Amino acid sequence: MKESTWTWLNRGFSLHTRMYRATRGLIGHRVLFGPPMLLLDHVGAKSGVQRTTPLAYVPDGKNVIVVASKGGHPRHPAWYHNLVAHPDTTIQVGSEVREVRARVASPAERERLWPKAVSFYKPYASYQRKTSRQIPLVILQPR
Repeated sequence: MKESTWTWLNRGFSLHTRMYRATRGLIGHRVLFGPPMLLLDHVGAKSGVQRTTPLAYVPDGKNVIVVASKGGHPRHPAWYHNLVAHPDTTIQVGSEVREVRARVASPAERERLWPKAVSFYKPYASYQRKTSRQIPLVILQPR
Protein backbone atom coordinates (compact mmCIF):
# COMPACT_ATOMS: atom_id res chain seq x y z
CA MET A 1 0.00 0.00 0.00
CA LYS A 2 1.07 3.56 -0.61
CA GLU A 3 2.05 5.73 2.36
CA SER A 4 -1.02 7.96 1.85
CA THR A 5 -3.26 4.89 2.13
CA TRP A 6 -1.72 4.02 5.51
CA THR A 7 -2.30 7.62 6.67
CA TRP A 8 -6.01 7.34 5.92
CA LEU A 9 -6.24 3.86 7.43
CA ASN A 10 -4.59 5.09 10.63
CA ARG A 11 -7.11 7.94 10.86
CA GLY A 12 -9.90 5.41 10.44
CA PHE A 13 -8.39 3.18 13.13
CA SER A 14 -8.23 6.17 15.48
CA LEU A 15 -11.92 6.94 14.92
CA HIS A 16 -12.80 3.25 15.32
CA THR A 17 -10.92 3.13 18.62
CA ARG A 18 -12.63 6.26 19.99
CA MET A 19 -16.09 4.99 19.04
CA TYR A 20 -15.38 1.52 20.44
CA ARG A 21 -14.18 2.93 23.79
CA ALA A 22 -16.95 5.54 24.04
CA THR A 23 -19.72 2.97 23.45
CA ARG A 24 -18.01 0.14 25.41
CA GLY A 25 -17.83 -1.89 22.21
CA LEU A 26 -21.45 -1.38 21.15
CA ILE A 27 -20.09 0.34 18.04
CA GLY A 28 -16.97 -1.24 16.60
CA HIS A 29 -16.97 -4.73 18.11
CA ARG A 30 -18.93 -6.05 15.14
CA VAL A 31 -18.23 -4.53 11.72
CA LEU A 32 -20.65 -5.04 8.83
CA PHE A 33 -19.68 -8.24 6.95
CA GLY A 34 -16.46 -8.52 8.96
CA PRO A 35 -15.06 -10.53 11.83
CA PRO A 36 -15.41 -9.37 15.45
CA MET A 37 -12.95 -6.69 16.52
CA LEU A 38 -11.09 -5.99 19.74
CA LEU A 39 -8.93 -3.14 20.93
CA LEU A 40 -5.31 -4.08 21.61
CA ASP A 41 -3.30 -1.85 23.93
CA HIS A 42 0.45 -2.01 23.35
CA VAL A 43 3.60 -0.10 24.24
CA GLY A 44 6.03 0.99 21.55
CA ALA A 45 9.06 -1.32 21.50
CA LYS A 46 11.45 1.61 20.97
CA SER A 47 9.38 4.69 21.83
CA GLY A 48 7.64 3.42 24.96
CA VAL A 49 4.49 5.23 23.75
CA GLN A 50 1.14 3.67 24.72
CA ARG A 51 -0.95 2.82 21.64
CA THR A 52 -4.26 1.14 20.88
CA THR A 53 -5.03 -0.75 17.68
CA PRO A 54 -8.38 -2.23 16.60
CA LEU A 55 -7.88 -5.77 15.30
CA ALA A 56 -9.97 -8.67 14.12
CA TYR A 57 -9.72 -11.61 16.48
CA VAL A 58 -10.42 -15.32 16.65
CA PRO A 59 -11.67 -16.80 19.93
CA ASP A 60 -9.90 -20.01 20.96
CA GLY A 61 -11.18 -21.24 24.31
CA LYS A 62 -9.96 -18.81 26.99
CA ASN A 63 -7.41 -17.37 24.54
CA VAL A 64 -7.84 -14.81 21.81
CA ILE A 65 -5.87 -15.03 18.56
CA VAL A 66 -4.81 -12.02 16.49
CA VAL A 67 -3.24 -12.26 13.04
CA ALA A 68 -0.20 -10.11 12.22
CA SER A 69 -1.13 -9.90 8.52
CA LYS A 70 -0.89 -6.16 7.81
CA GLY A 71 -2.86 -6.97 4.66
CA GLY A 72 -0.03 -9.07 3.24
CA HIS A 73 2.57 -6.31 3.61
CA PRO A 74 6.20 -7.52 3.44
CA ARG A 75 6.86 -6.45 7.08
CA HIS A 76 5.14 -7.37 10.32
CA PRO A 77 2.84 -4.70 11.79
CA ALA A 78 4.27 -2.42 14.47
CA TRP A 79 1.91 -3.81 17.11
CA TYR A 80 3.47 -7.27 16.60
CA HIS A 81 6.97 -5.96 17.41
CA ASN A 82 5.54 -4.04 20.36
CA LEU A 83 3.96 -7.21 21.81
CA VAL A 84 7.17 -9.18 21.38
CA ALA A 85 8.98 -6.48 23.38
CA HIS A 86 6.18 -5.93 25.94
CA PRO A 87 3.94 -9.03 26.08
CA ASP A 88 1.86 -8.09 29.16
CA THR A 89 -0.99 -5.89 28.02
CA THR A 90 -4.76 -5.41 27.94
CA ILE A 91 -7.43 -5.93 25.34
CA GLN A 92 -11.02 -4.76 25.17
CA VAL A 93 -13.47 -7.28 23.75
CA GLY A 94 -16.86 -5.63 23.54
CA SER A 95 -17.42 -4.06 26.96
CA GLU A 96 -14.93 -6.34 28.74
CA VAL A 97 -11.34 -5.28 29.42
CA ARG A 98 -8.97 -8.22 29.91
CA GLU A 99 -5.39 -8.47 31.10
CA VAL A 100 -3.46 -10.75 28.76
CA ARG A 101 0.03 -12.00 27.96
CA ALA A 102 0.96 -12.19 24.27
CA ARG A 103 3.07 -14.90 22.69
CA VAL A 104 3.68 -16.00 19.13
CA ALA A 105 2.05 -19.31 18.23
CA SER A 106 4.41 -22.25 17.88
CA PRO A 107 4.55 -24.01 14.49
CA ALA A 108 2.20 -26.75 15.78
CA GLU A 109 -0.23 -24.17 17.18
CA ARG A 110 -0.11 -22.18 13.95
CA GLU A 111 -0.90 -25.30 11.96
CA ARG A 112 -4.04 -25.80 14.05
CA LEU A 113 -5.05 -22.14 14.29
CA TRP A 114 -4.36 -20.85 10.75
CA PRO A 115 -7.37 -22.65 9.16
CA LYS A 116 -9.55 -21.38 12.02
CA ALA A 117 -8.36 -17.79 11.41
CA VAL A 118 -9.04 -18.09 7.66
CA SER A 119 -12.54 -19.45 8.36
CA PHE A 120 -13.22 -16.33 10.48
CA TYR A 121 -11.84 -13.96 7.84
CA LYS A 122 -11.23 -15.39 4.36
CA PRO A 123 -8.89 -12.58 3.13
CA TYR A 124 -6.13 -13.87 5.45
CA ALA A 125 -5.45 -16.62 2.89
CA SER A 126 -4.87 -14.07 0.10
CA TYR A 127 -2.73 -11.92 2.42
CA GLN A 128 -0.48 -14.95 3.02
CA ARG A 129 -0.19 -15.56 -0.75
CA LYS A 130 0.78 -11.88 -1.26
CA THR A 131 3.81 -11.98 1.03
CA SER A 132 6.92 -14.11 1.33
CA ARG A 133 6.90 -13.86 5.14
CA GLN A 134 4.93 -16.32 7.20
CA ILE A 135 2.15 -14.33 8.84
CA PRO A 136 2.45 -14.82 12.59
CA LEU A 137 -0.46 -15.66 14.85
CA VAL A 138 -0.32 -14.09 18.28
CA ILE A 139 -2.00 -15.85 21.18
CA LEU A 140 -3.36 -13.54 23.88
CA GLN A 141 -3.68 -15.58 27.08
CA PRO A 142 -5.45 -14.42 30.24
CA ARG A 143 -3.10 -13.46 33.05
